[in-house]
Amino acid sequence: AADQPVLLLLLHNEMVSGVYKSAEQGEVENGRLGQGLIERFTKDTARFKDELDIMKFICKDFWTTVFKKQIDNLRTDHQGIYVLQDNKFRLLTQMSSGKQYLEHASKYLAFTCGLIRDGLSNLGIKRIVTAEVSSMPACKFQVMIQKL
Repeated sequence: AADQPVLLLLLHNEMVSGVYKSAEQGEVENGRLGQGLIERFTKDTARFKDELDIMKFICKDFWTTVFKKQIDNLRTDHQGIYVLQDNKFRLLTQMSSGKQYLEHASKYLAFTCGLIRDGLSNLGIKRIVTAEVSSMPACKFQVMIQKL
């Protein structure tokens, strides 16, 4: 269990180097990974009462299990847009904080966008997930809920 963060970083770096060219709109298809994680994390959890409750779960429990810390800030416009801010995103902390790496940062966020997207899909939420980095290693993930 102590090697889990190192293994996650190694897996992530390999995925980025292998699939970043096929990433479209900031998302990588993670298949069942995000869905499987959500199934595992929610098996003993009571039902969620609404979208905000689900997003709080993503920011606290899901993020803590995957990245060993909670999201630093969750904001919403109460109309289906949520912004999750991580001021020290684990998968970007290994990169220099210099501006020369900003253009490459989105490649390192595509995997996490896919995890969020697939996890929310498993909870019955249709969504678009994008990410942005304005200063390393902080980043924001925007989740736009698509109403049916």
